[in-house]
Amino acid sequence: MSGSSGGTASRFLRTTGRHATIEADAFTDGGYVLSIGGAEQSHVNLDRPEEIFYEYLRRIGHLVDLVAPPGEPIKALHLGAGALTLARYIQATRPGSTQYAVELERELLDFVLRNLPMPKGTDLTTIIGDAREALGALEPGLTFDVVILDIFSGPDAPAHIATAGFYREARERLGPGGLLIVNVGDEPALTLVRSQVAAMRAAMADVAAFAEEGMFEGRYPGNIILAGTQGPWQESWTVELAARGPHPARVVAGMDLDPFSD
Repeated sequence: MSGSSGGTASRFLRTTGRHATIEADAFTDGGYVLSIGGAEQSHVNLDRPEEIFYEYLRRIGHLVDLVAPPGEPIKALHLGAGALTLARYIQATRPGSTQYAVELERELLDFVLRNLPMPKGTDLTTIIGDAREALGALEPGLTFDVVILDIFSGPDAPAHIATAGFYREARERLGPGGLLIVNVGDEPALTLVRSQVAAMRAAMADVAAFAEEGMFEGRYPGNIILAGTQGPWQESWTVELAARGPHPARVVAGMDLDPFSD
């Protein structure tokens, strides 16, 4: 890695005042871990980017798989870049895809791209800035097959993003059949999840939730992935996602999602 010492590279992030580090994963050939402020944030497998280590990101990858036939290039917008794990996954599984990534931390994006370069041939446009502002500043008429929001890191969420208004703006950037995917990290009470289900339902035609089944029972903190569609949620998607896991997996949609909406 560029600028590494003893297998670890580090960078001070001026926007948040925290340090980011990238170090090799001792248990995965070609694997690297991005940590921010001492907390693991992303995992990248440079040798096999189609293999995603974190379960919640794997679930997002399975949702992305639904938007077009296997191997067909898509257009993807990532709001929150991290180590670009999902951008790498899309390039590996759908070569020729066009992707945009928005990241608030310029130093973080530069640090990641220098130490963990994207696969050859990746068509990725990077944008530094606030997710909502960047969304509105995209060229008129530019739409995507999938918009992925991975910014919420806990029960506290940016107030200007965790709203129905923001989700309406995101929907306007979706092409026909496009999917809005939102990762929500939350505590067992699922307060943020409930508010975001309600906000997405006000903006999208239908919403489903995908997670490890214990998350819906309020057993522990973790991640629930919300998927907003422009038409009715397809039961065949529920079956496919539940089968693909990671297990134990559960998809909640329709009236079954009502208890998880404010």
